[in-house]
Amino acid sequence: MSDPAQGPWLMLIYRVPNDSSRARVAVWRELKRLGGFYVQQAVCVLPDREDLRDRIKRVRERIDELKGSSVFLTLREVDEDARVQFVEGFRVQSAKEYAEIVEECETKFFKEIEFERFRGNYTFEEAEEIRQDLEKLRRWLDKVEARDWMAADGRDTARRKVAECEKLLEQFEADVYDRIVSDGD
Repeated sequence: MSDPAQGPWLMLIYRVPNDSSRARVAVWRELKRLGGFYVQQAVCVLPDREDLRDRIKRVRERIDELKGSSVFLTLREVDEDARVQFVEGFRVQSAKEYAEIVEECETKFFKEIEFERFRGNYTFEEAEEIRQDLEKLRRWLDKVEARDWMAADGRDTARRKVAECEKLLEQFEADVYDRIVSDGD
């Protein structure tokens, strides 16, 4: 497979009716979910991959349903300035997402376990709720990694933080088990 930083690139230029911010947001959200980098308003770039082509086709169908219009291009050659802009844009975008995952681990997940320990809330239900939060973090990390085509900074840190979450949860679950078993339940 070719180096995604070298192209080719997929570009979607679209317009949705101005009277519906809901429609604009729906299209924007779907393209961001794909990992699209916005060069400017309503102009989105992605690496040329077959799976992304299929998904862009569905986004274009949605734009049509919203009474909008779109142009879909494959850019086989771009000048070096544009290539650098695309690559750096993707890297910055993914790095921000990795940083958000790290922040979520540190400010919410770690604090949640600390708070439940402080409260003495050692229940199976609480452990299960925290396990669901960990699964959300893992899914989020998987999605970010899947669309990190340009090897952004922060991947290893995000992986380490999610692994720390796993260890903290395992320790908490062991403490829950010990308390439940020692209480005779």
